[in-house]
Amino acid sequence: MRFDVIGLGSCAVDLLGIVPSFPKPDSKNKMVRFIQQGGGPVATALVTLARLGARVSFVGKLGDNEFSRFAIDEFIQEGVDTSGIIKEEKAGPYFAFIVVDEKKGSRTIWWTDQMVSRLKEEDLSRNFIGSCRILHLDEYDLPAALLAARWAKEKGIKTVLDAETPEKKELLSLIKLIDYLIVPEEFALSFSGTGDVEKATQFFLKEGSRVVVVTQGKRGSLTRTKEKKFFQPAFNVPIIDTTGCGDVFHGGFIYGLLEDWPIEVTSEFASAVAAIK
Repeated sequence: MRFDVIGLGSCAVDLLGIVPSFPKPDSKNKMVRFIQQGGGPVATALVTLARLGARVSFVGKLGDNEFSRFAIDEFIQEGVDTSGIIKEEKAGPYFAFIVVDEKKGSRTIWWTDQMVSRLKEEDLSRNFIGSCRILHLDEYDLPAALLAARWAKEKGIKTVLDAETPEKKELLSLIKLIDYLIVPEEFALSFSGTGDVEKATQFFLKEGSRVVVVTQGKRGSLTRTKEKKFFQPAFNVPIIDTTGCGDVFHGGFIYGLLEDWPIEVTSEFASAVAAIK
């Protein structure tokens, strides 16, 4: 295999303003610090994996503009292969402005996809998608993700999905093709319509996922397979900024899959990596 992991989906440029506390309306406040960095579910997971030593590649559309160049440069600096990026002149990454409350560690995100050009099925290469051990997907280019997941299934490549918008009921067709479904609690409860985490994990297993992981923020995560279930508590560390923690968790979990660790060890490792993000 050419790559350990190929990630198909979104990348973003995040502008983070760290503030002493969330401002009141109509006020003017000095930021503690300002950061511009790469982001996005798939992109952040790939960077995490690259830092852990995995061979990874990103598949998505970017163009010839400031934010696209920034995203590509970030990938290159982090050791993420960019040969799978489709160049389209006016395409760009997602863009987010994030206010981080330094006191509480909470954050508020404003984002836009006005620069984004969606991946289409005809943009994909079966040979390229087939050159990895694990395929990591998100929900943002659904037709392309569906095709890539089908190709992966045909070749016995493991599939992982990060989903966060429960209103997208059409995601069910993709979930049916996913081996490892890792989603936040709000998504699991709303999408399944159960209102209960235990029942939600059972719902996704019945739909075809081999392993379901429901992340629960500072509480930890619940993992369920057909044979067993267990809870992984979050590590007790000071909360400074939770931006991207879920995406980093995905990266850590996928690394455990690459190493063929027991699922309990994989979950604990993912939690640890997210805690030290």
